[in-house]
Amino acid sequence: MMRHKLGFYILLAGFIIFLISKSMINKQKQVLSNTGSTEVTHYPKPRPFLNVSHPPCKCEGDEIVGQVPEDILNLAERRREYSKHQTRVNTNIVNIILAQPNSPLQYPIHGLTVTPMKKSVIPGLALHAKTRKQYKVSLGVDRGVLSVNNDLEGVQVGGQDQSNLTISSSHLDHLNHLLSTVTYKSNVYHIRTSDMVHFSFEDYEALFPIVIRRPSVPVLYDPGKDINSQVTVVTKTFLRYNELKVLINSIRQFYPDIKIIIADDSLIPEKVTGTNIEHYIMPPAQGWFAGRNLAVSQVTSKYFLWVDDDFVFLSKTHIENFVEVMEAIPDLDVLGGDVDGNQFYFSLMYEEGDEDGGGCMKRVHGQAHSTLPGFEDCYLVDGVVNFFLARTDAVRKVGFDPVLKRVAHTEFFIDGLGDLLVATCKGFSVGHQQRTFREVYSKYRTQTRNQEKEKLAHHFFKNHLKCIKY
Repeated sequence: MMRHKLGFYILLAGFIIFLISKSMINKQKQVLSNTGSTEVTHYPKPRPFLNVSHPPCKCEGDEIVGQVPEDILNLAERRREYSKHQTRVNTNIVNIILAQPNSPLQYPIHGLTVTPMKKSVIPGLALHAKTRKQYKVSLGVDRGVLSVNNDLEGVQVGGQDQSNLTISSSHLDHLNHLLSTVTYKSNVYHIRTSDMVHFSFEDYEALFPIVIRRPSVPVLYDPGKDINSQVTVVTKTFLRYNELKVLINSIRQFYPDIKIIIADDSLIPEKVTGTNIEHYIMPPAQGWFAGRNLAVSQVTSKYFLWVDDDFVFLSKTHIENFVEVMEAIPDLDVLGGDVDGNQFYFSLMYEEGDEDGGGCMKRVHGQAHSTLPGFEDCYLVDGVVNFFLARTDAVRKVGFDPVLKRVAHTEFFIDGLGDLLVATCKGFSVGHQQRTFREVYSKYRTQTRNQEKEKLAHHFFKNHLKCIKY
């Protein structure tokens, strides 16, 4: 019995020694692969991409689909137009790119922008590897060609001026010299797109984007020498000529020479006279945003100050204060104040949602993102009151939707979300005239229930929204 047990333990010990020896041999193979041996230990390749997809968003309140008849929502057409919109605004970089840990590959991860169909050097390419008998790297692209300036002997290059390029050499410094001369040229003309570079060595692979963009030409505005050349006062009027005259007189009391632009869609236009006033007559009842578009289209100054036709300038209405902030913060596009002490502002809570359902939008009154750097009484927000100074070029790029005729204000800031940097400041004030009821004016100003549904359907399609809460 003792002999059988002894034999069993001897066999067990031998098996354990075999396992340890096998493990040591495997480790030795891995070392050899880094010291010139052709034996390579293979590791599972990590996934280079994480797909970015937006989950459905959750509405606070009723969805638009439940409030508006489906026959006016046009679901299929919205889906097609949204797909085209994504093509226009995306640059093909729609996934998260993962970097492999402890990679010997060096490459640019951000900031590489090239002109379409023009040869450009890819900076920063290099290999940092331990000693080997031979080094070989590969690069591949999808929408262009790669080339290299091969001025060294003993270096093999394959795929010159093609989408896949290989470089191999027994000398690491020679290889890195050639990597420093690799160029990329897109073979598809597009003013705003991208390509993805695949850079590999043995089992290591890196991916990095190349942004392909046609340089845009700057459009600069003469900053002017005084407030009269820096700012144009802009308003839209409809059936309120008495209020408009009060507004103009109050402006002239403090700014006698500043230009005033008026867009007028009154049913029976009246003549508006005065120095440095431009009065544009529109077809009757074209609406609030159509008038804004017309007025802003005629501005030639760097900034314009938007006012309603029933506002009134006060001794504390200082346009210069707006300009001072805007000049100090070049990124700022719109700066709001207050009307009769009401500093109305809001933030927009927006989730993109999925492709079929659409996004969820909520307006939160009185909520700011943060203070404006350098101005403790100013706050970064998403929307402000109808008394604001704006950069002319920035607002023109967003525009005012002329479909919105009667009730429209927040909608401009919804369209500008992500494109316009907006702030509001305390103490930048204008007055409001005493409100007077006019039956005809009220008829055009007030939405019917059917018009409310049409407006919701418009947001559903145009802004790809599942729901919107004011």
